[in-house]
Amino acid sequence: MKNKNVSIQEWIPIEKIEDDGILKLKNNKIVKIMKVVPINFNLKSDLEKNSILNSYKVFLKTCNFNFQILIQSNKKDLSTNIRKIRKNYQKKEEQFLKDIAEEYIKFIKNINLNQKSTSKIFYIIISSEKIQNNNLEIVKEELNEQFLKIKECLSRCGNYVEKIDSKEELFQIIYSFYNTKKYLKNK
Repeated sequence: MKNKNVSIQEWIPIEKIEDDGILKLKNNKIVKIMKVVPINFNLKSDLEKNSILNSYKVFLKTCNFNFQILIQSNKKDLSTNIRKIRKNYQKKEEQFLKDIAEEYIKFIKNINLNQKSTSKIFYIIISSEKIQNNNLEIVKEELNEQFLKIKECLSRCGNYVEKIDSKEELFQIIYSFYNTKKYLKNK
């Protein structure tokens, strides 16, 4: 059997990126991606944690449609932060401030070495089944209603939900999904 060379356009399941942040897939599904800026759950009190968990339960019960949660982890490069700390403390005359800054730098390096500091980006992907009667506008309206429902529920949990509606931003997200290693090196 002979291998067929397949172009990347044939391999990726995306047919078109619409102007309003909608992806049209080759299987005739329509997809909308939203970015969620999470809260730091570990810094919350027990009462706040219980409230957040209850709000999250309501979110899961309220959203009676299919969605996916995608988490993208990016390794953090802390060298810029360390350079800024060094630059600031070199201006100081007091030796004890310089000592504190050096200890803090050691602490940061140790955490990064042991725990491999990462940041996480959360995406929620909602999709609509095949377009009915070739009416894309109805599907877009349905996806926007689902977006608003998700945004309202996750806002109650303390999260910020960001609407992605530019082709450039969608292209960047898709690029990061398919080129994870290269994308992470450039960040």
